Amino acid sequence: MSFPLSNRLSAETSPYLLQHADNPVHWQPWDEQTLTLARKLNRPILLSVGYSACHWCHVMAHESFEDEGVAAVMNRLFVNIKVDREERPDLDQIYQTAHQMLTRRGGGWPLTMFLAPDGTPFFGGTYFPKEPRYGLPGFAGLCERVAEAFETRRNDIAAQAAELREALAATVPEPTATAAAFDAAPLAAAEALLARAYDSRHGGFGGAPKFPHPTDLAFLLRRDDAASRRMALTTLTRMSEGGIYDQIGGGFCRYSVDERWEIPHFEKMLYDNGPLLALCADAWAQSGDPLYARIADETAAWVMREMQAPDGGYYSSLDADSEGEEGKYYVWDRAEVEQLLTPQESALALRHWGFDGPPNFENRHWHARIAAPLDDADIPLLAAAREKLFAARETRIRPARDDKVLTSWNALMIEGMAHAARVFGKNEWLVSAQRAMDCIRRTMWQDSRLLATARNGRAHLDAYLDDHAFLLSALLELMQAEFRSEDLAFAIELADTLLARFEDREAGGFFFTAHDHEILIHRPKTGHDNATPSGNGFAAFSLQRLGHLLGETRYLGAAEKTLQIYLPQIRLSPAGFSSLLRVLEEVLTPPDMIILRGPANEMANWCRALGADPRRLVLALPNGIAGLPATLAKPESDHVNAWVCRGVICLSPMSNLDDLIN
Repeated sequence: MSFPLSNRLSAETSPYLLQHADNPVHWQPWDEQTLTLARKLNRPILLSVGYSACHWCHVMAHESFEDEGVAAVMNRLFVNIKVDREERPDLDQIYQTAHQMLTRRGGGWPLTMFLAPDGTPFFGGTYFPKEPRYGLPGFAGLCERVAEAFETRRNDIAAQAAELREALAATVPEPTATAAAFDAAPLAAAEALLARAYDSRHGGFGGAPKFPHPTDLAFLLRRDDAASRRMALTTLTRMSEGGIYDQIGGGFCRYSVDERWEIPHFEKMLYDNGPLLALCADAWAQSGDPLYARIADETAAWVMREMQAPDGGYYSSLDADSEGEEGKYYVWDRAEVEQLLTPQESALALRHWGFDGPPNFENRHWHARIAAPLDDADIPLLAAAREKLFAARETRIRPARDDKVLTSWNALMIEGMAHAARVFGKNEWLVSAQRAMDCIRRTMWQDSRLLATARNGRAHLDAYLDDHAFLLSALLELMQAEFRSEDLAFAIELADTLLARFEDREAGGFFFTAHDHEILIHRPKTGHDNATPSGNGFAAFSLQRLGHLLGETRYLGAAEKTLQIYLPQIRLSPAGFSSLLRVLEEVLTPPDMIILRGPANEMANWCRALGADPRRLVLALPNGIAGLPATLAKPESDHVNAWVCRGVICLSPMSNLDDLIN
């Protein structure tokens, strides 16, 4: 096999990889052909991991990967592999962890790793400039030194590789000799930990940059302690009033660069907005604050307007940049606002969104955040101003959209949209979620195997734990919004697939990759929440609920073993385990499982009265549904009856709604 002399990315589906298809770098995809080539040539690999909406990925691409001189150095010294972290989260997870072990620093994107031909990393970093600056070496010179080290220090690199593989293996939890008893101590410890990290002035946790952490906020919102719920509500309020939320077009950006939520990193990710939409719905249900209803309404509208494909699937993300500048699409000049609006509208808009003070973006532009309260009488006037500014913004050159459809991220948005639809009674939101689920089932479920990504009609790559776990959770939420037999059948198939292809049958928990996945240098099995929730947490939670619904002990046993394997880590430090803590909550206090049966036209009142409390599961099964599992096949009647169970304890059927509510 000869060394490839051309860039091979033009056949890929990822918009991020296609952005690099014309680079002079001889980029290769991560595949067996490329890896075999590296081993045959005994040539080190330069692995570059990024994603379409990543600002610094674009910077490094423009500076180095589009430069003929830098590309010549890369092509001479390495087999160069480009990876979209959203399509290959397995690779990203492994090499981000390896980066932290090698450098003792946090990772990020672009991730730049130098690997031995067998895939073991021996040096790495994130962004490197073309010329030395920011205390970083110039990239071409760095490449020369790394290649020289690979040639002259093979024994050192081999010894380090062995240590690294051992360290990676040590991240997989081992079962304890005896099963520990479950108790509420980790829940209290997590509350206390979040309280210590809480920013009482601005909401959120820690300082800048500040991320939303929706799983932590949802955990606090479920607590009985008023102070914990107040932390969640205050954080969501500050975010909703800040610039991390798009005050003109709806939707949340990925994070805030400051501690005040004022200036975001402007990329918008599907995986943030699904959980935040559900969180806004629950916050409104608890507090009745109209702010949360408005944010939910605007976010759902943004998703359906800008992020849903004609076939129903949800797109992945919007870039931070347009016309080569971060945030250009979103920020304003004061004179432009005054020109677009009437004097009355302008005065209100400038005051309300903080445009009457100094510029807050790069000292020359304004980015909207709620800087002054709004009287009820001014709401129609501000709505008119917002509509005009939105229309004007629509004429600008838009940020690029990553239009691939990812199963896991779609699942998070489906669940968020379906839950918000239940809370607010918005049928169009439910229809949107059902269309997305039908798209996933139609496109990604092939020959009883789930696929991870699709674009332009081409679905590929075996799905990961998160895809299966998030999708199972979304199906449980969809079935509560409107029961469809095909959703239940799909949920059972996914649950069985989780056990058959991902479960660690000996120790408990679920591997991130399937048993027949490509063999990599490490097989992750983590319980932590990261930018997205923990796949182990969602798998255990969903299997536990489905197990109670169906009386399926295999699901319940797998959920308990998952919680058990991570319990020592959770007890040691509960930070980042909110998804698994939700499983513990329902082990200690099983949720109410309510099955409604009767005429469809009468059930709507019962469902509205029961609401969408996340601590219970309600299935409304109208008369006429055939083929239900035995635990759900309650007798049909000419009036609604309710069967209520908590764990293994079930009450007598109830035919009076007031009795059920009280």
